[in-house]
Amino acid sequence: MTRGSEDSLVPLLPELRPGSAPSTSDGGDKKQREVSVSSAVFNLSTSIIGAGIMSLPAAVKVLGVVPAFFLVAAAAFLADTSAEYLTRYAGSGGVCSYAATMGEAFGRVGSTVLQICIALTTAGVLTVDFDIIGDVLSGSQSADTVHAGVLQEWFGDQWWTTRAVALLVAVIFVILPLVLLRRVDSLRYTSAISVLLAVVFMLISSAMAVYALFQGKTETPRLLPDFDHLSSFLDLFSAVPVIVVAFTFHFNVHPIRAELSKTSDMMVAVRISVVLCSVIYAAIGFFGYLLFGESTMADILSNFDQDTGSPIGSLLNDVVRLSYVLHVVLVFPLLFFSLRINIDQLFFPKSKQLESATCRFMLLTAFLLAFIYLSSVLFPSIWTLFQFFGSTTAVCISLIFPAAIVIRDVEGISKRKDKVLASVMIAVAVITSSIAITSNIVTYLGERD
Repeated sequence: MTRGSEDSLVPLLPELRPGSAPSTSDGGDKKQREVSVSSAVFNLSTSIIGAGIMSLPAAVKVLGVVPAFFLVAAAAFLADTSAEYLTRYAGSGGVCSYAATMGEAFGRVGSTVLQICIALTTAGVLTVDFDIIGDVLSGSQSADTVHAGVLQEWFGDQWWTTRAVALLVAVIFVILPLVLLRRVDSLRYTSAISVLLAVVFMLISSAMAVYALFQGKTETPRLLPDFDHLSSFLDLFSAVPVIVVAFTFHFNVHPIRAELSKTSDMMVAVRISVVLCSVIYAAIGFFGYLLFGESTMADILSNFDQDTGSPIGSLLNDVVRLSYVLHVVLVFPLLFFSLRINIDQLFFPKSKQLESATCRFMLLTAFLLAFIYLSSVLFPSIWTLFQFFGSTTAVCISLIFPAAIVIRDVEGISKRKDKVLASVMIAVAVITSSIAITSNIVTYLGERD
């Protein structure tokens, strides 16, 4: 059988090491399934927590605290529900990937559309990762306000502290060696460090906000939107895509489930991960907005170039920024792995596996890295990117496609209430995304005028 005929059944992330063959014995199967629930929670949390966390304080600024918390809770509920749909159909049909599930429901067209959405979403999020690295190292500009980067603060304005050069050096000497690893399990230690760094970022920024609060240097956070400062009611929906992207992890559900010692524990792992990440998101969103108030930028790391009232403010600011940049760098290879696999399957469906094709592997890696690098230089605004991908491809991956699978119900296992909830999910996703896209277009046209 050719690779093309098996394509829809290949997991987005490989379950076995290259060159290993699945065992037909019970003992071999147990060896392949050695991952505990705690390990699955860690892997899922790594998939969820990423660059999206940086824009959550800006989302709280736009929406107000109460609507923002409600939206995080609603997004978490819908993410949990859609993940449950995917695991249910994986269990009934024996499929091993999201693409295979879509293939069973909608044929080759369905799996191809999904892979395109995953490729676009991962490419967009990886571009945001580069934007964050560039903002921290070389600074950024918002309207008339210039935020200095770490390199500029340390060494002043030099040709090698510019965004393009600093980011290029980081790509070649830090990121490239990580993305050249061919197995996901090779990144397990870097992933552990990345989650720890995200927690460190949350704790330090929360402590800084509490300290500033007791010093009387914070503004009273708005509980509801400030309509006087919004150009239109539609602006409220511009924050929705940011939170949708923050809970888009569904393309990693199947491979993580396949490695569990008991696949029935997958939803336990999903729910623990979603609750954990929701708490982190809510804490970062609230305390970030409390710390910087109405000056909160789309990338909150850019705000850490100013005095936050801490006794060791400058040092603490650098620790916060650099720790999260390191987190982004360590998470980058996981998303890049998924992007590379999807692009390879889309354009070289009948070729041999990418892991064993060294030339194609190297060329594809170089091309994708160069593309993401150029995109980050051309589109340095992470808010714009989150709005675009969050209202298009990400909402399809996390909400519309799982709900469509339930409504299609090729296995005949969905209940009436499942189909009703799935229909509501699709309706909510389409309506909110359409409004967000309309708002973005209106804002863009208004800025041009």
